[in-house]
Amino acid sequence: MNKNVKFGLIIVAILGTLGWLAAGGINQTASYYKEIAELERLQPNEKIDKRLRVGGDVELNSITREGRDVHFVLVQEKDGVKRRLKVIYNGTDPLPDTFKDNAPCQALVDGKLGSDNVFRASKLQAKCASKYEAKPVAPVTRG
Repeated sequence: MNKNVKFGLIIVAILGTLGWLAAGGINQTASYYKEIAELERLQPNEKIDKRLRVGGDVELNSITREGRDVHFVLVQEKDGVKRRLKVIYNGTDPLPDTFKDNAPCQALVDGKLGSDNVFRASKLQAKCASKYEAKPVAPVTRG
């Protein structure tokens, strides 16, 4: 066989392998953001023990620690209905400094929903009010 043909076949095999690995990696890491209401509408086989991302507001005064686990409740009000989801975070990353029990926060958790309807998160992203943010200023009235 010609050297160019052999070289071309090797290149095609390498590129094909890299493409196959990339496609497999994308499928394994793909998880879509869901709201609590969307999660409730899914069938059990679509949500139990499947990797999911769920977002919502952290209920005030719901954050508690139990050893390495951090328990809290995500809430979401939609169409006049308040929905709640219990979350247990047990990830390797430390919690954000602003993730405190008395601060209004929004959280995005990545993990799996158990058959007991408790979401076990391995990743947590939080957006909370920071002590470094400017406080709102009351309007000055002159009269």
